[in-house]
Amino acid sequence: MQCKLNNSKSAAIKLISKQLGLGETKVEAAEITQIDIDNTRSQYIPVANRGQILFFCLADLSNIDPMYQYSLEWFIKIFVSSMADTEKSEDLSQRVKIINDYFTFSLYSNVCRSLFEKHKLHFAFLMCIRILMDMKQIDPHEWHHFLAGGDPVGFMINPCPEWLSQKSWNEILALGVLPNFVPFVNSFGMYKDHYREIFEHVEPHLAPLPAEFDTKYDDFQKMIALKALRSDKVTNSMQCFLTKKLGPQFVEPQSSDLIEMYKESSSTVPLIFVLSTGTDPAADLFKFAERMRFSKRLMSISLGQGQGPRAEQMIHEACEIGSWVFFQNCHLAPSWMPRLERIIENIAPENVHKEFRLWLTSTPSPDFPVSILQNGCKMTVEPPRGIKANMIRAYNNQVMDMHDFINSAHPKACTFKWLLFSLCLFHAVLLERRKFGPLGFNIPYEFTDGDLKICISQLHMFLLEYSEIPFKVLVYTAGHINYGGRVTDDWDRRCLMNILYDYYKHEVVSAFYEFDEDGNYHQLPSDAMLADYLDYVKTFPLNDDPELFGMHANADISYAQAQTNSCLNTLLMLQPRQVGGAATSQEEVIQNAANTILGKIPHEFDLELISESYPVLYEESLNTVIIQEAIRYNKLLKIIVQTLRDLLKALKGLVVMSEALEKMSNSLYSNAVPEVWAGKAYPSLKPLGSWVNDLNDRVSFLMKWVNEGIPPAFWISGFYFPQAFLTGTLQNFARKYILSIDTINFSFKVLDRAPIHRPNDGCVIYGLFLEGARWNARTNLLDESFPKELYTNMPCIWLLPEENHFKPKRVYECPIYKTLTRAGTLSTTGHSTNYVLAVEVPTDKMESHWIKRGVALICALDY
Repeated sequence: MQCKLNNSKSAAIKLISKQLGLGETKVEAAEITQIDIDNTRSQYIPVANRGQILFFCLADLSNIDPMYQYSLEWFIKIFVSSMADTEKSEDLSQRVKIINDYFTFSLYSNVCRSLFEKHKLHFAFLMCIRILMDMKQIDPHEWHHFLAGGDPVGFMINPCPEWLSQKSWNEILALGVLPNFVPFVNSFGMYKDHYREIFEHVEPHLAPLPAEFDTKYDDFQKMIALKALRSDKVTNSMQCFLTKKLGPQFVEPQSSDLIEMYKESSSTVPLIFVLSTGTDPAADLFKFAERMRFSKRLMSISLGQGQGPRAEQMIHEACEIGSWVFFQNCHLAPSWMPRLERIIENIAPENVHKEFRLWLTSTPSPDFPVSILQNGCKMTVEPPRGIKANMIRAYNNQVMDMHDFINSAHPKACTFKWLLFSLCLFHAVLLERRKFGPLGFNIPYEFTDGDLKICISQLHMFLLEYSEIPFKVLVYTAGHINYGGRVTDDWDRRCLMNILYDYYKHEVVSAFYEFDEDGNYHQLPSDAMLADYLDYVKTFPLNDDPELFGMHANADISYAQAQTNSCLNTLLMLQPRQVGGAATSQEEVIQNAANTILGKIPHEFDLELISESYPVLYEESLNTVIIQEAIRYNKLLKIIVQTLRDLLKALKGLVVMSEALEKMSNSLYSNAVPEVWAGKAYPSLKPLGSWVNDLNDRVSFLMKWVNEGIPPAFWISGFYFPQAFLTGTLQNFARKYILSIDTINFSFKVLDRAPIHRPNDGCVIYGLFLEGARWNARTNLLDESFPKELYTNMPCIWLLPEENHFKPKRVYECPIYKTLTRAGTLSTTGHSTNYVLAVEVPTDKMESHWIKRGVALICALDY
């Protein structure tokens, strides 16, 4: 093809030269010049190739956040500047390498300014992987398996159950689908001692594999093995991988400030702050305006209903006189956004004052105009991370307003300083607890600086009003109104109040009080000034110990695992649509998955048979429960079989591949439960393979009930709607003893073993998992978790109905949830979609200890 192209060019040059009357010598010289140009150009193909790889990495970012929009013009501008700014070299291959390295990092650093912190590593890793895949250094099947996982291949018994969880063992067995990992799976038992050393290593991502695999596997394949053994360290491994493949600059923090953003803007290029929870850049912008001498020429408005005309007038005035305009909360005016888009498009550079600037703030919103995002300068605004950063921020902002009183000789200034420090630490603890997910709070609440500010004002006011410290008033205003007003979950409110009791109590009003066992966080002497507090908070540890939050050390592992899962899910969303041969391969995978699931799905329940065997009886409410459960599962089984058959027909071209079927096929390929099934199913976080097996187990449990009669113990996780089962049990007791059901509640007894016969009253349940603690079978009490053991089996529990039940002493009221997310919504039945009931578990510790630990019972895990 290249030869034909050169011949055509040569013929064209000769023809033109002949027409112009040029000599043969000049024609030959032109041909040689053209060949030189083509050869030189061809040597720059790697630069063009790198450009197209990185552009499509950039284009895919909008899949994870609607604010991540970048124009081709903006991309080309960075590309051209990279060519101009890099050092020249006579060696073309060296020149190409310099351009590629410079452009890759230049693009990354420019994009990072508009990315949230959690997505920066994802973007860098995506760029790195796609560059390596283009160089054929990474197998696409291994990459997909790393992101989506898979089902265990074959059945092998876990060779080391004492330290390796079933989840990890399933991950290892799933590696059997990758040819390079078959020896790894088959020889795992042989090297189990070596793998245990890796599992227990402080930095397992740096520990070598057994010699056989350490030399054979590349860095990415070692990361796949690490994901199976210690998924909590995958993000650390990613950082090491990036450092080795692209350079340390891709994992170092990327700072950005307003001055850089301002330099890149112009009168026609808006500046956009992309906000996250609890942030407000207004104060920083006002300070910047003062620094740039624009404080009196800055017009500000918070957008909302009816503010559009006023905002439009502001823009017209500012364009003429060269002022700055600041529109806050654009996400609250979605209907006016198209008008704003047209106004910005119609601003002509020659008709606008060169000093005019338009500043906008918005949380991520699909209504924000894409053209403004693509052509504007974007910058994310995030709250500080960590206790230290939050305390520094609090003392530099909210506390500074009390500067005069803190440093005064007022008799209550000392008490105020101690309680103020305690309050700020409480605020920081609440903010940082959110990172632990459901272990911290069921719902991640948006606590803000405003909550702290009003609490500080009230603390000051109440201290001056009362002769004694009014702890009751302080606790109520902070816990039930200021912070508690945001809390919608009763169990979260219980947690918040128990944390608050640790910070608003008489003991903290002392120069000798320590908030943690190590003494890193303590009160200062009574004569300490505000400057001393500022210096002191700067000495706080960079990494927060979970014990400060009242949590077990395992909470850090749960947090790291959640980060890994979030990272892999994000990268999975960024995968491009397959075409050509890869698409054919994908269709085969989907077809095989569909056929496999169809072969596993159980038959529907025979509702007539169940109705005959278990008729509606006044004295046996569970007969109604079994028929209701069968009806619900039949609806789910019917939709699964129907959609799978439709998908197989669509793959063969017999029916049209609808949008719903296409989404379903993508889910099957990604080992995720299709939305069309999840909408008809019970709450579950399991991947597709485990979900299908779990569905089989649930149907088998109910089928055994149908065939063999009401069981002596019930698998609580197997119910589609467990609340109906629990209500049925209470109804049986109420009708048997002729009591009002409103006066009956469960009492609880943890059993040593499962019963052989059904108890006369109540029911026995099993299949629960403890998170945040473990059950000590020797003492029959709740106990601390073992290191790295996140979930433990809970023994059978006897739920015995009792009239006018009172909560006994020395128990922890432990909530039961259907899944690990814990948070749910109220369904039409008035029940939560996730919460089941609370069990009273015996303990020898204070209940607040387990509340702060976030201890809960879970019906089904995520594997």
